[in-house]
Amino acid sequence: MRDVNAFDPGALRLLHEIAAEGSFTAAAELLGYTQSAVSRRVAALERAAGGPLFERLARGVRLTPAGEALHRHAVAVLDRLERAGEELAAIHGGWGGTLRVGAFATANVDLVPGTLRRFTERRPGVELRVTEGLTARLMDRLRAGALDVAVISDYPAGLPAEAPRTVLLREDRLYVALPGGHPLAGDADVDLRDLAGETWIEAAPRGQPTLLVTACAAAGFRPRGGPRVAEWSGKFGFVAAGLGVTLVPELAARAVPPALVLRPLRGMAPARKVYAALPETPLPAALELAEMLGEWEACTTASPF
Repeated sequence: MRDVNAFDPGALRLLHEIAAEGSFTAAAELLGYTQSAVSRRVAALERAAGGPLFERLARGVRLTPAGEALHRHAVAVLDRLERAGEELAAIHGGWGGTLRVGAFATANVDLVPGTLRRFTERRPGVELRVTEGLTARLMDRLRAGALDVAVISDYPAGLPAEAPRTVLLREDRLYVALPGGHPLAGDADVDLRDLAGETWIEAAPRGQPTLLVTACAAAGFRPRGGPRVAEWSGKFGFVAAGLGVTLVPELAARAVPPALVLRPLRGMAPARKVYAALPETPLPAALELAEMLGEWEACTTASPF
């Protein structure tokens, strides 16, 4: 039975150097081996190969046909190992490899793409793969090893207790989007109680707890629900048409069209916290991205607050 373990990288490197130098002695000197060590390793290689790999000449050696065949494979293997070493060094150094990033939808309006643009300028050798999903699903993928960093929030059920490692990025305040002709559009900020009679455009199914419902209850009224629209562009369209008002997280402020007016809520304004979640042993690139996410500043095209 052939000893396939004889074809280890060290033996393949020895084979390559002997082929290149045409001499056992020269290869031994180059690799720092003794002559007897080279002879033993070559003998083990030839046993594993099932026959001679070198012709012993009066002056030096040359590959047999079997030796040439094994040498072709050895060159390919050594090249792959060298490239693997370079890739691992890049990953552990934070300047190469693949970084898998997950985020909830609102974070993908500005926070994530804005930060990734800066990240790619700093680390152009890192390949980015982005996934969108709800916090619970992102945490499942993180625990399964399918994500390297996830942008999550504590809404609606709080921060997942099983999150292995989290970094608080920011508090995501909520604003109200009003049509341009709304009576409160000219105010610097808006008291939620002054919106008690408004129709609200929301995405969540009726009966599901939301930040709006919680905040309105604290303000002493139940919000009057209007059309249920999932996409931000649709919600903004309904508001622009004067069919209601809607809450907008600060993370999504940049998506608000100029036809609407965005105003901060005065008093008991609802908010949520946004985190970067990381595995127990995060990649250097993931740590750097989490730090950069924490440096992000909201950039809005809406009217000044």
